[in-house]
Amino acid sequence: MALSIEEISDRIEIDDLLTRYTVAIDTKDWKLLDTCFLPDAQLDYTQTGGIQGAYPEVREWLEKALAAFPMTVHYISNSTVTLEGDRAKARTYVINPMGFPNPDGSLHIFTVGGYYVDELTRTADGWRIATRMEEQAFMDGTLPEALQVPQ
Repeated sequence: MALSIEEISDRIEIDDLLTRYTVAIDTKDWKLLDTCFLPDAQLDYTQTGGIQGAYPEVREWLEKALAAFPMTVHYISNSTVTLEGDRAKARTYVINPMGFPNPDGSLHIFTVGGYYVDELTRTADGWRIATRMEEQAFMDGTLPEALQVPQ
C-alpha cells in the first residue's frame, strides 16, 4: 500500500521528534526537551529505575538524575509507527550506554536496552509525545555502587 505525501511527512516528522528527544537528553538541553512533549504528557520510566508522572515533574527528575552522568548516548532504531489522523502510536528500540565517573577519572559504563512506547499528537508546532513508557529489555553491566538516583 502506497503512503500519501502527508503520511510520509508525518513519519519523517515523528522520526525527527524521536531523534530530537535523544539529542536533548544526551546534551542535557532541557529547553529542547520541552519541544518533544505535550505540557501535560504522562511519562513512565519505572521499568528502568526512574519515576512516572506528568512531564514537568519527570523533566525535573531527569535533570537531577542525569546530572550524575557526563556521558549518555541514546541510539534509537526500528520504529514502528501507526498513524491515526492527528494521533499516532510508536514503538522504538533504544540502546543506551551510560558512563558514571569513577574516583580515578575513568567511566563506569553500563548499557540499558529496551523500547520507547509512545502515543503522539499533532499540534500547531508539530508532533509531540503525549505519553511515553520505557520498557526495559536488558541491562549489560552493573549500576555503579556510588550512584544515588533521586526519587
